[in-house]
Amino acid sequence: MKYRGQIFFSVLLLALLAAAYYPQPNNAEKEAVLMQAVLSGFGQLHYQPKDINDDFSSQIFDFYLDQVDGGRRFLTQEDIAKLEGYRTSIDDQAQAGQFEFFDASVQMLEAALDKTQGYYREMLETPFDYDTNEFIELDGDKKPFAQHDDELKEYWRKYLKYETVERIVNKTKEEEKKGEEEAPKSFEEIEQESRKEVLEFLDDWYGRMRKLKREDRLSVYLNTFTHIFDPHSEYYQPIDKENFNIRFSGRLEGIGATLRTEDDYTKVVSIVVGGPAWKQKELDENDVILKVKQEDEDEPKDIAGMVINDVVQLIRGDKGTKVTLTVKKIDGSVKDITITRDVVVLEEQFAKSLILEGEEGSEERIGYILLPSFYADFQNKNGRFCSTDVAAEIEKLKAKNVDGIILDLRYNGGGSLRDVVKMTGLFIEKGPIVQVKSRISDPEVLKDSDSRVQYDGPLVVMVNSYSASASEILAAALQDYGRAVIVGSPSTFGKGTVQRFIDLDRTIRGFNELKPLGEIKLTTQKFYRVNGGSTQLKGVTPDIILPDNFFYIKTGERDREYAMEWTEIDPVEYDQDVLQVDNISKLRRRSEKRIEENAAFQKILANAKRVEQQREESAYPIGLEAYREMREKRQEQADEFDGVMDQVVLENISNLEEDLPGIEADESKKARNDEWLESVSKDIYIKETLAIMHDMIKEK
Repeated sequence: MKYRGQIFFSVLLLALLAAAYYPQPNNAEKEAVLMQAVLSGFGQLHYQPKDINDDFSSQIFDFYLDQVDGGRRFLTQEDIAKLEGYRTSIDDQAQAGQFEFFDASVQMLEAALDKTQGYYREMLETPFDYDTNEFIELDGDKKPFAQHDDELKEYWRKYLKYETVERIVNKTKEEEKKGEEEAPKSFEEIEQESRKEVLEFLDDWYGRMRKLKREDRLSVYLNTFTHIFDPHSEYYQPIDKENFNIRFSGRLEGIGATLRTEDDYTKVVSIVVGGPAWKQKELDENDVILKVKQEDEDEPKDIAGMVINDVVQLIRGDKGTKVTLTVKKIDGSVKDITITRDVVVLEEQFAKSLILEGEEGSEERIGYILLPSFYADFQNKNGRFCSTDVAAEIEKLKAKNVDGIILDLRYNGGGSLRDVVKMTGLFIEKGPIVQVKSRISDPEVLKDSDSRVQYDGPLVVMVNSYSASASEILAAALQDYGRAVIVGSPSTFGKGTVQRFIDLDRTIRGFNELKPLGEIKLTTQKFYRVNGGSTQLKGVTPDIILPDNFFYIKTGERDREYAMEWTEIDPVEYDQDVLQVDNISKLRRRSEKRIEENAAFQKILANAKRVEQQREESAYPIGLEAYREMREKRQEQADEFDGVMDQVVLENISNLEEDLPGIEADESKKARNDEWLESVSKDIYIKETLAIMHDMIKEK
């Protein structure tokens, strides 16, 4: 790998030297280097490199247009015909560090924004004909680009009518709920309000699109190239990589507030409990931030109209530094608030546990561990690591003499490969966990080298179709070893690839005026189960399948363009002598019987069929009465399945005693914990998993 890195650097150096001779304005030198750096990195380091040729160029052409106009709202076939001459030359431009196609597309999109904004502003000035029944197709995959401007304008007429009709129906329902003491609004008033709301919604959307910088559009273009290699390879602008690190580690340095853009302003959405803003008690939810000033600046910077990423970069900063925010309070008063930045820990994504009491008349106690992600803070020696945290939760549960443990990996999109190996090792003696293969090397077997078994009791792992990557490694290993019962959706996500980040700044010596360039995340390896099969594309099929609302829909990696194929390699030797689940068939039959007799699960299956059918019905009527009838019919169907998860199905749920002081330390933590306990108490999937656990214990 070191040798290949040297080749990568050499190619980049040549690209830089070539780009240095481009006397082009608008940062063209940096863009040329960036494009060639991305192509060089992917060509040399990607698991499955592609030939950058005319076929690749044609794929880029089609996929890029889908990315920038997937809804077919802006471009016409006449527009695309003007771009068609670039179809097979994008590869040549990219390798030369040129952007003729990209520049032409941006100019065309900007012209399309002007044109279509004129459409909707003109059309929304007067009422539509709500008596004429017609249909609009809302799925961009099912309709071609409009042939010409007249056809595009007609689409916009239908689209604006659809948006207006939807609001009219909603507002009419609201009027029907009013009491007799309130005078009802006339249809004319409702209709006028609805058109006004559509205008405001579209003006806000177009305002955000017009605020996009060239670098944001370029990022979309570069990610079209990376996506053709595979869906998980990406280019990251510096701010995007910073956000990724925060999600991965659960830790950031800043003030501890969540922000969003509303119109031209930045509003505080929430305050992170335990963060600097929370401790100071001056910044509140719904405060509007007007200006930002660093401690070494004399004047604050007005952030009105600034995109959210730029605002975030101004407010985030190193621990111990100060930032002053000029905010407008909800009462209209304006106030300067100075906050000292500090480390902010996002606790909601960390592992936590509960005690689930046994069935009535039983003395069994089951431990439940929720793990939202495989987080790891490699940048901080005292940072949080999921394997360490789960080990700590296991020790706490063992001290309570639990009879079994449920590990919940639903919606866990993965994370640290190192930690999933360590975590799997908590449940077996030492042995192989996963095989990792690069494109030119033999498989490397990642092993648990610690012969200690931290937990040797009954174990059930919960997954669903959103459990991906590291979640699938753990589930697959424990399934292959026969150590645990895997319970959940028909299949997990199906991401069986490993990505690596390359900091483009570090690959280039000098040329500091071009930096920062950002990073590329590219697929360098595939991982395989110890039995030789891959989780790529197919995912992990649970031992016991529980129906969900997406039971009949293709989801996950199988539904993504340019996904890498499923493959297999030779298995490795593996065995364990801790606890062997050898009665899966009996456990499955008992679970299937309970599901057949459970009204809630049968409703979920029926609803899954409805969801499948409605997903295919993407053409909507836009006559007022026809739309109202369609909505009422769909609402009636939805009402049949409403409240499936509203009933309490688990009574005896409790926090561990040692966790209570931290939970009760402030009202916000306590409120979030109460909400979590309530959601667990109504979770029929946990209830059925608990029943499976009880069956395991009886059969042990």
